[in-house]
Amino acid sequence: MWIADSWKDYEVIDCSRGEKLERWGKYLLVRPDPQVIWDTPRRHRGWTQMNGHYHRSAKGGGEWEFFRLPEQWTIGYKGLTFNLKPFSFKHTGLFPEQAANWDWFGAKIREAGRPVKVLNLFAYTGGATLAAAQAGAAVTHVDASKGMVSWARENARSSGLESAPIRWIVDDCVKFVEREIRRGNHYDAIIMDPPSYGRGPKGEIWKIEDAIHPLVKLCASLLSDEPLFFLINSYTTGLAPAVLSYLIGTEIVPSKGGIVRSEEIGLPVTESGLVLPCGAAGRWEA
Repeated sequence: MWIADSWKDYEVIDCSRGEKLERWGKYLLVRPDPQVIWDTPRRHRGWTQMNGHYHRSAKGGGEWEFFRLPEQWTIGYKGLTFNLKPFSFKHTGLFPEQAANWDWFGAKIREAGRPVKVLNLFAYTGGATLAAAQAGAAVTHVDASKGMVSWARENARSSGLESAPIRWIVDDCVKFVEREIRRGNHYDAIIMDPPSYGRGPKGEIWKIEDAIHPLVKLCASLLSDEPLFFLINSYTTGLAPAVLSYLIGTEIVPSKGGIVRSEEIGLPVTESGLVLPCGAAGRWEA
């Protein structure tokens, strides 16, 4: 498992009975987590003194309950600053477990010794975009949500990267990739964090089981002659790490060589010393 264990402003304090207790800077949140199927004693004071609690509804969805929590605040990671705010479906605008990937590809970009062009698809609020730009890459950030792209730009400003070579694109990711192929553009690295299900800006439907392989196939043709890495993140239950290895291996290795590894990604839990699984990642590198 690849573990995001270098955070100072974030931690999973404890997890029990379908929920996790997290520290985001100086604020404590309790949020549901489908992986937490065990029932262990809740001894930490945060379980009763949280600043925010997302209550899952039996009918689907849910709602936040707040206790002395500001509308927005920030946390940092290795020189990056992220603006946080609780919003729909329990999210805060950041997936801290992805720091395991940021560290990996940030090192690869720094060690490349040449200009690196990165394409970040389904780029959300820009965690991977900022990590790549901080490492020295020129990044194309693509997301179908105008609001998420605006949030990512706000994170870039907060991180001192407002002048970094980042292209901000609001578009359906598949259609953007198809246009880039027609334009003859290429990238040295591609990152994608596709949702299990989603809609594009014009109502385009995305279902990962049907769409991910065709997209990987398209993206393989966008890679430069000297590609550096290819990364897929997945939070979709049922897509094992080995599936990501197979997707990347069948479409990229025959033409580019290199090696593929896939693992679960996770976050350390302070109270138990165990690691909370948080999805999977597949990595190809030259």
